[in-house]
Amino acid sequence: MRAVVQRVTKASVSVDNQVIGKIDAGIVVLLGVGNGDTLEDAKYMAEKCVNLRIFSDEDGKMNLSLLDVGGEVLIISQFTLYGDCRRGRRPSYSDSATPDVAKELYEKFIKLVQSYGVHVESGRFAADMLVEIHNDGPVTLLLDSKKVF
Repeated sequence: MRAVVQRVTKASVSVDNQVIGKIDAGIVVLLGVGNGDTLEDAKYMAEKCVNLRIFSDEDGKMNLSLLDVGGEVLIISQFTLYGDCRRGRRPSYSDSATPDVAKELYEKFIKLVQSYGVHVESGRFAADMLVEIHNDGPVTLLLDSKKVF
């Protein structure tokens, strides 16, 4: 699994000009599911996302986690995180999981994040979405459950 995690002051996701998910301060997780990903990858990513120390403490140092600050999470499915752009001009998505596998793990990831007591909103799997992100900092991190980066 791969994720782009952004610290935000607020964020929302819309489908067909209708807001379907909206959060205040917290993180946005753009989540991609790859071939061979399992429930263990989802567990690793959920634990990592809620415990990343990317929020400022009283001294202004990024030392607090989402759990520490009571932040919210907006989770968006993002198969393009597995786009391979090394050859030609059209990305190859052959490393992304099939839609049925990806949807199942995406939904499990949402439930895993919720199990930490965090308020979660989400996009709609495989929909054409408009995501509004107010990146705070900006703070943007890349995660990979296989620890490729």
